[in-house]
Amino acid sequence: MAISAAPSPSAATLRLPAVSFWDILNMNVGFFGLQYSFGLQQTNMSPIYSYLGADPEKLPFLWLAGPLTGLLVQPIVGALSDRTTSRWGRRTPYFLVGALVCSMCLLAMPFSRAVWMAASLLWILDAANNVTMEPYRAFVSDQLPAEQVPTGFLTQSFFTGLGITLANFTPSVLVYLGLLSATARSSNNIPHTTYAAFGIGAAVSIGAILYSVLKVREKPLDAAAVAAIRAEPGGVGATLREIGGALREMPLAMRQMSVMMLCNWYGIFCYWQYITLCLARTIYNTSDQNSAGFAQAQLLTGRVNGTYNVVTFCSAFLLAYLVRRWGAKPVHMLSLTLAGLGLLLLPNVHNPSLLMAPMLGLGIGWASMMGTTYALLASSIPKARTGVYMGIFNLFIVVPMLIQTLTFSWVFRHVLDARPENVIRLAGALFLAAAAAVLLIRSPDRNAAPEA
Repeated sequence: MAISAAPSPSAATLRLPAVSFWDILNMNVGFFGLQYSFGLQQTNMSPIYSYLGADPEKLPFLWLAGPLTGLLVQPIVGALSDRTTSRWGRRTPYFLVGALVCSMCLLAMPFSRAVWMAASLLWILDAANNVTMEPYRAFVSDQLPAEQVPTGFLTQSFFTGLGITLANFTPSVLVYLGLLSATARSSNNIPHTTYAAFGIGAAVSIGAILYSVLKVREKPLDAAAVAAIRAEPGGVGATLREIGGALREMPLAMRQMSVMMLCNWYGIFCYWQYITLCLARTIYNTSDQNSAGFAQAQLLTGRVNGTYNVVTFCSAFLLAYLVRRWGAKPVHMLSLTLAGLGLLLLPNVHNPSLLMAPMLGLGIGWASMMGTTYALLASSIPKARTGVYMGIFNLFIVVPMLIQTLTFSWVFRHVLDARPENVIRLAGALFLAAAAAVLLIRSPDRNAAPEA
């Protein structure tokens, strides 16, 4: 594998032929495996830490692996993939290696014997997922002409919702089918269902990536692009200079997306952290973590989160159609507005059967966050720097997560009166602010020359 500078824009912006819908679907199947892995983490890491004796107050710090590895790994890997030539392609080597390491960590995770072991595996697992993530997004952008890029990214939204949903429901399905006991545990106190779910996740992670790689081969660079890469200096220093240059020359539309990203990602982290506590108060009238009502709220959270992810994969292709008709900006603005209204409504719902209404809005908003956002991004960045800008764009996600982690304890106590339902209302308000911030994004002129 050779690594050097990015190809010239002229080599990277040639007109690409349209591809069939089935090819778009096949190239994104690997994203299903990636999101299945993320779903297992979201659902199971806190319980695994608890089974191993972790202090509940330290759980947020044990979760820092995700944002910190994303902060460090994705821009570097994105830049390297822009500057890579190999007979396997620019992006393919990265997400193949990442998926393989991810599968190994998923297999090992339930066998952890101590908190430090589980935390160490999570760091490696998140690093592997980050090695896979942005080259995969760049891969999809590379393969498609501009008019099909929104469909490509919203297909990823479909597989995001499907992967996370199935990961959440896998243990329950195994119990329902009578294959495993819900209460049986191994000597390290971790349930047998967790072992099975992570084993299935390991197979799905590498299997889905291999399927996409074999079904849709990465388009090779032309001779001029390869020559341009090999003519430039390589090495770590050149990669870091490339990242620094990309930050300085960041397209205006990408900069303008930062306010929107800060609002909707701060808001979704608030939702993920406090939805169970909110439902315990609004549905079961309890704040006692040892009560039966609180346990019911935890189970209800799983069903609620499963519901909005079902909405996500059901609405993804509808959003793709609307983006083709209306454009990405109005569709994303409408989607974030529906999510914001749903979250504002949620604390006022006191009947579990009525929670479907706010979850419809959140599911549509989540689908657009995972798809339309990247269609907006892809239209504003030069093709020659797709990888590095996809990696840098991840900073717009992990920085809000870090800010939320560092600030929200004070906000919860002094601004929101320590009431979980107020946290969900704040999340709704932040989604509405993100929808308004879409108006700040200036769409690039389609007739203008591509940025160098």
